[in-house]
Amino acid sequence: MSETTVSIGPPGPEDLERVGRLFHDYLLFYERDPERGVAASYLRDRVSAGDSLLFVARLEGAIAGFAHVYPGWSSLDLAPAWTLEDLFVIPSARRRGVARALIRHVHESARDAGAVAVRLETAHDNLAAQHLYVSIGYRRDTVFRTYSIAL
Repeated sequence: MSETTVSIGPPGPEDLERVGRLFHDYLLFYERDPERGVAASYLRDRVSAGDSLLFVARLEGAIAGFAHVYPGWSSLDLAPAWTLEDLFVIPSARRRGVARALIRHVHESARDAGAVAVRLETAHDNLAAQHLYVSIGYRRDTVFRTYSIAL
């Protein structure tokens, strides 16, 4: 894998439509298929309400991926902790350092905001993502189990 120069930053207003399409593709990867435009509206609403942060990666000037983060808190640590909720890189930009650059930027931003941890989850069968996360230093939680219920 060769890393290419990747620039990371917040999306501009002109980027939101493209990022919305990428977010839709991300949801399709996880076998969710919202109506076209709903994913983009959701993302735009979260960011404009201040619920989340969005970072885009540019490779050769074009948007190649995004990271969507929910800043929050850790009761056990009594400190801020962030959740890297969504990470997506377009297929043609994979294995070019884009995901690593996005994650590095999330870590730097979280640290600058006083967060003590960045947490994430991925599908059991998403082995490529798991390998990447472990190579960066993430460790699988062996203390806590995650449960959820659909309401």
